[in-house]
Amino acid sequence: MEILHSKILGEGQPFIILHGFLGMSDNWKTLGSQYAENGFQVHLIDQRNHGKSFHSPDFDYELLSQDVIDYMDHHHLESALVLGHSMGGKTAMHLATSHPERVTKLIVADIAPKFYPPHHQDIVNALDKLDFDHISSRTEADEQLSQYLRSFSIRQFLLKNLYWVEQGKLGFRFNFDVLKNKMEEIGDNIGPLAIYEGPTLFLRGDRSEYIMPNDYPEIKKHFPNTQIETIDKAGHWLHAENPKQFFEKSFAFLNS
Repeated sequence: MEILHSKILGEGQPFIILHGFLGMSDNWKTLGSQYAENGFQVHLIDQRNHGKSFHSPDFDYELLSQDVIDYMDHHHLESALVLGHSMGGKTAMHLATSHPERVTKLIVADIAPKFYPPHHQDIVNALDKLDFDHISSRTEADEQLSQYLRSFSIRQFLLKNLYWVEQGKLGFRFNFDVLKNKMEEIGDNIGPLAIYEGPTLFLRGDRSEYIMPNDYPEIKKHFPNTQIETIDKAGHWLHAENPKQFFEKSFAFLNS
């Protein structure tokens, strides 16, 4: 059995954080350190096919949530607080509804319990055009990406995944070949009867369209003990766009 790679920060109540699509644990290092400084043992996890975790041709939320259970068993964590963003939020929802006894409290960041049609095609197409045989630096990779992706912040987010595969040869840490063919699975929903009755917080960005008011009834059907809060001046990457308010609202919920 392969165990997910993680960074563990601090001491206290176990708190697992799950990144989004094409992300990695490093995206949560700053906020993770803040939680760790305030009495939590933070586990920043790389999900399968991401970061430094194992690559696999198999990829769906049942497997991703089982990966977290295997990780918890390996680290002797009977239960944990769980936070997931976007794809990681879907993993967290699957985990909480299938293994409610292992999740003390749940935080879901900017994703709803519904199916999302594939919508990252512009990013996938841009990444597909990168030619690592003719790229010898991050600057050159950014120049190539900029022809297809105008957003500087999205390019920087993606380029964090670059590493030296061997001397003079760059590549991505995520398993791009698998992920680009699993877009339907990434948008998948939890089961129609899935329910988690533990304390739950959904955080949405006020500039994001991932969670809309008409999603609230569905959220409350699956997560009856939930509160829904909005992060100001933030889109889908709400934890990066307004980290101060994200920390304040999530920390208040964790301590309530």
